[in-house]
Amino acid sequence: MKLNRLLKYAVFLVGMSAFIQVYSVQAVLPLLMAELHAGEVQAGLAVGATVLGVALMSPFMGMLSDAFGRKWLIVGSVLYLALPTALLAFAPNIEILTLFRLLQGLAVPGITVVLIAYIGEEFKKHEVVQLMTLYVSGTVFGGFSGRFMLGHLTEWLGWRSAFLVMAALSAACAVFVWKQLPKSQNFVAKPHIQTALATLKSHLHNRVVLAAGALGGCVLFSLVGCFTYINLHLAQPPYALGSSALANIFTVYLIGMVITPLSAKLIRSFGSRITIFIAVGLSMAGVLLAYAQPLWLIVVGLTMMSSGVFITQAATINYIAEHVKEGRSLASGLYYMAYYSGGTIGAWLCGLAYAAGQWTAVICVLLSVQTAALLIAKKGMQAV
Repeated sequence: MKLNRLLKYAVFLVGMSAFIQVYSVQAVLPLLMAELHAGEVQAGLAVGATVLGVALMSPFMGMLSDAFGRKWLIVGSVLYLALPTALLAFAPNIEILTLFRLLQGLAVPGITVVLIAYIGEEFKKHEVVQLMTLYVSGTVFGGFSGRFMLGHLTEWLGWRSAFLVMAALSAACAVFVWKQLPKSQNFVAKPHIQTALATLKSHLHNRVVLAAGALGGCVLFSLVGCFTYINLHLAQPPYALGSSALANIFTVYLIGMVITPLSAKLIRSFGSRITIFIAVGLSMAGVLLAYAQPLWLIVVGLTMMSSGVFITQAATINYIAEHVKEGRSLASGLYYMAYYSGGTIGAWLCGLAYAAGQWTAVICVLLSVQTAALLIAKKGMQAV
């Protein structure tokens, strides 16, 4: 299958659609806390609720996709995501907003889990690496644009109207992806539950899947914890940044769009495992810089931290695509369950840390988890 330009755009937009809603509320957390009378931990849980929804649904979506197909789940999930996003505009309190955020998360595995399996089945090895990096670049752009757009739309229209605009964008992306993403040619249905359970048992004893999942959990723990509570840190004196200024901070994600495609070269040159060591080290250095006082140096640190996370994710999902030959969708589902569970725990634990010791305590937690990521890559991701 030839990689035409519209196909590349479609894969990029799938990645963008998956993540444009997931973290968007981070840019307006201080405002939501004030208007909905929420504390730090409640605000963190509003972020983590979507991540929790992804974690809960990921393995089931993997089984469903292995049984019934790929494209319709991808497109349907992008379209469904528009509904709870629109409902956020009408949330009367932080509890209802958190519930709608959970519903958003239930849609995401139908995009992320299924697309990885789809790419692994339908394309040749060199094409897989290219499309995986395009997909991750799309997730990076989605993570940036969701926060950036919601922050600025909130200042222009108010946060409730801003969510309605974000919902319309998801619906438009679904239409484009439906038209441009080719139908599966190599998919073989495995509809029997016994087959799915046997595959699940195999994956739960597979070092590749277990190590990748544990590493993914550490990675998203760091990203969610850092980019949720840096907003509260920078909203306070001496910085006192508003919604638009906080949204502008997420421009660092655009650096990830440049860095992530280069990860394909790193993976081809050094392999996934060595690339992960380099990327996690870069991310740890960024966290240390984010503890600095000058705002410009914090921005440099956030750039390094997020770039390291994006490269680690690209290398990890490539590691799964390379080494898992059967039940790819379920393997991806298990990976994303662990990955997003880490994000949920990160939002919660870093919220407790922030409440107890402000940004300093969050930095200590982040460095501890990233150290664990290095140990997992060293011990669990040896050549197989």
